Amino acid sequence: MGRKDGKKVRNADPMYTIVPYIMDKRYDAMNMINLDIPVDPIKAYIREKRAEGQFVSHLSVIITSYLKTIAHFPLLNRFIVNCKIYERNDIDCAMVVLKDEDGDMEGTMSKVRLDKEDTIFTVNEKMNSYIEKNREAKNKNSTDRLIKKLLSFPGLPRFGVKLFKFMDRHGLLPGKIIDASPFHTSFTITNLASLRTNYIYHHIYEFGTTSVFIAMGNTREVPFRTKDGVSFKTCIPLGVVMDERICSGHYFAEAFKRMKTYLENPVLMEKTYSQEIQS
Repeated sequence: MGRKDGKKVRNADPMYTIVPYIMDKRYDAMNMINLDIPVDPIKAYIREKRAEGQFVSHLSVIITSYLKTIAHFPLLNRFIVNCKIYERNDIDCAMVVLKDEDGDMEGTMSKVRLDKEDTIFTVNEKMNSYIEKNREAKNKNSTDRLIKKLLSFPGLPRFGVKLFKFMDRHGLLPGKIIDASPFHTSFTITNLASLRTNYIYHHIYEFGTTSVFIAMGNTREVPFRTKDGVSFKTCIPLGVVMDERICSGHYFAEAFKRMKTYLENPVLMEKTYSQEIQS
């Protein structure tokens, strides 16, 4: 029986076919990198769009840059389950949203479906809708409802989670649960700058299929070497944690170079993927 969220890769390089058996846990295969993204090009772009009557958030810029990178580097959208490599059917982004629960700020985690043809504008619309919907105090998203059901009976959470893990390993998890699960995503992003704190290297969960976790932190001054010496730029630091089994280190490096290109010139993200490859 095949999985509901991906197709098994059958032509992978032998080295990458055997590696999941050597490192059979996702936390055993975690690699980490820090990306310092100069904030001035992003701010200039946001100001320009605002003058045109379009409001684009910093978060949407970061998310779109990674979405565009996935479109050009599709191996980033692979995942490993039960030592097998899969290509994901969709592109999903999970994120924590804070909402007011009777005066207390509580976090809820869910995900939004993206498309490789999305532009920065369509991503911004999707993220605004996602955040607004999840911030409604009385609204319970599919993840919240699933957790509430698990917690409704004594002993059910332990049994239920163990059952879900078993079913996930063997491709038996129903599509409705996968669609509700924030642990079955292409990538997860957290904006720690909204909490006025620094970026971290967040673990990627053993349960589920998330292969990349991105954590944004407070801006900071970073030295850059230039032909005239050293200059400092204000940067958004990203702590990125990856499952190294999905592709090679060289592939990751080239992918992040592409991501930086988008962030240095956000106007590139106004084109669809099809328009990009045709130009």
